[in-house]
Amino acid sequence: MFRYKMNELIKWKESKDRKPLIIRGARQVGKTWLMREFGKNYYEKCAYINFDENKRMEGLFSNGFDIERIIQGLKIESGVNIEPENTLIIFDEVQETPKALTALKYFYENANQYHIVAAGSLLGVAMHEGTSFPVGKVDFIDLYPLNFYEFLDALGEKEILKLIKNNDMSLITVFKETIKDYLKQYLYIGGMPEVVYSYSQNRDFYEVRNKQNRLLEAYEQDFSKHAPNNIVPRIRQLWNNIPTQLAKENKKFIYGLIKQGARAKEYELALSWLIDCGLVYQINRVKDCKIPLSAYQDFNAFKLYVLDVGLLCAMAKIDSKTIIEGNEIFVEFKGSLAEQFVLTEIKANIDTPIFYWSAEKGTSELDYIIQLNNNNIPIEVKANENLQAKSLKVFVNKYNTKINVRTSMSDYRKEDWLINIPLYLIGNINKVIEVL
Repeated sequence: MFRYKMNELIKWKESKDRKPLIIRGARQVGKTWLMREFGKNYYEKCAYINFDENKRMEGLFSNGFDIERIIQGLKIESGVNIEPENTLIIFDEVQETPKALTALKYFYENANQYHIVAAGSLLGVAMHEGTSFPVGKVDFIDLYPLNFYEFLDALGEKEILKLIKNNDMSLITVFKETIKDYLKQYLYIGGMPEVVYSYSQNRDFYEVRNKQNRLLEAYEQDFSKHAPNNIVPRIRQLWNNIPTQLAKENKKFIYGLIKQGARAKEYELALSWLIDCGLVYQINRVKDCKIPLSAYQDFNAFKLYVLDVGLLCAMAKIDSKTIIEGNEIFVEFKGSLAEQFVLTEIKANIDTPIFYWSAEKGTSELDYIIQLNNNNIPIEVKANENLQAKSLKVFVNKYNTKINVRTSMSDYRKEDWLINIPLYLIGNINKVIEVL
């Protein structure tokens, strides 16, 4: 399968201002595969070093940051004769040796001729535990599960993908039922690489759910293995409570629903751990619609989503038969799958913070608001073809925003005060808006 982040890696390789690169992302989103595939296809040689339980690498980096000595050690460890001009050096699970992270600073300052890519499933946690992190000395790429377009690519649907990417609205409308069918499949399967690969080979929904459940079990094992013992039970409680929170009409996260009498202070560390691991996305409320949106966050009001729509489907135990039963999957679970899908599509395709808005008295709530090209763009998500947009109308009347988006299963249309973007095109929202 092809990952679109490969294009960013190619740009990084060709950049004159290249720094050591860190790929951030949750466990099992494909970081190792992407790095190795990049090395195989775009370099003559690839020196792969895994730092997980690697005492030799701990010893190598604990004795100072003499780059020539470190390179010699990496040559021995990888079995590759590392040459700056044609070798990609990969540091995998680099957070297991914090001094290897620190060494990236010295590679940048003293030996920038070497091409180094690093990744780790718990990098976010390591960065918040006092690791001497090379701030300003590294580049970053965030890797997420496969988005809907990568999913179509993995299934071999090149022509449909081409149609969508070209924003050919007339042809898209002709083939919309086919595209909707694939979207329904994606909402159940999601974008975890192992799950998508299995489905592309076998078209077996039962096996999809088995693999999703195994991934969820692996994440829970990670809680016990890597998190501080005193917060592990709270991490589990919070993680498993997210589908319950998203089933509510008002999806603001309420600690009291985890257990009676629960308070924010009890779960702050657990939530931070899940966010740092990339397993949970926290979407904060904004109080106003001014630029920058981040200046108007209400940190006490937020919604929580998981990293992948398919995993949310598995956590909520939504059965695959809903796919066969037409549009039912879009109204099942009160539209939460559609909201999760829109969130992850925007995160995977557009580099912009995402917020939500609600009126002070809670009378209206808008699903998302993002900032694109100096415009604040409100987005209301509809799970089916319901074209009412009451909250969006309230928001537009209050703030007089220029570009307003409703996304639903209905066709593309531009009206006086809003545009309707089909759910399956929401990953293209920036390109759709560019032509307005």
